[in-house]
Amino acid sequence: MSNSVSGFDRLAKPYRWMEYLTFGPALERCRFRFLPQLTNVQRALVLGDGDGRFTAQLLRTVAAARVKAVDGSAAMLAELHARCATAGVADRVETFEADLSQGLPAPLKEDSFDLVTTHFFLDCLTTAQTELLVAQTAPLLRGGGCWVVSEFAVPASGAIRWPAALVVRSLYLGFRLLTGLRTQQLPDYRTVLQHNGLILREETASLGGLLVSELWVRA
Repeated sequence: MSNSVSGFDRLAKPYRWMEYLTFGPALERCRFRFLPQLTNVQRALVLGDGDGRFTAQLLRTVAAARVKAVDGSAAMLAELHARCATAGVADRVETFEADLSQGLPAPLKEDSFDLVTTHFFLDCLTTAQTELLVAQTAPLLRGGGCWVVSEFAVPASGAIRWPAALVVRSLYLGFRLLTGLRTQQLPDYRTVLQHNGLILREETASLGGLLVSELWVRA
């Protein structure tokens, strides 16, 4: 759960360490899972990347890539830009501060991309908000382009189902207290992506299914 409202400003600097203390490197591995398959990316739209670890790593890995990064937290965007500057790639990223629960910012609606990413961000949206954002974003993805998702999940069955549900519920409670996040359940983003012309090409799970990494492709 990265960020969708300015209540995340106070978490910008400690966010990485909070994540490591709770999940170790597991979330970071999810974010980077499909990087080896993204070497041809030229124009990427990164939604809700928080402190910018994926953005910086993508730009370091793919020399031709340029990124437009959108986030609802000015402090998180500042961390993202600082991380990219340290990596020497800040000249290839443009940032936009916007509340993505209200859809894409206007300057991006006429753009086009070959990659969209949402890493631990869709969990900050309701299904209705996800529908709005995806409906506005999917048409900007070029044919054959990829949408990469990293997210929490509750397995439909098995021994991990109830522990995973408890973890997710606890995370929502914690982020509500810390940031004022009002969303309290995972959205049905898979159905939304499918309805907007995306096909799930590859999926991996970790921590017994609590975390998923997904590679979607626009037909």
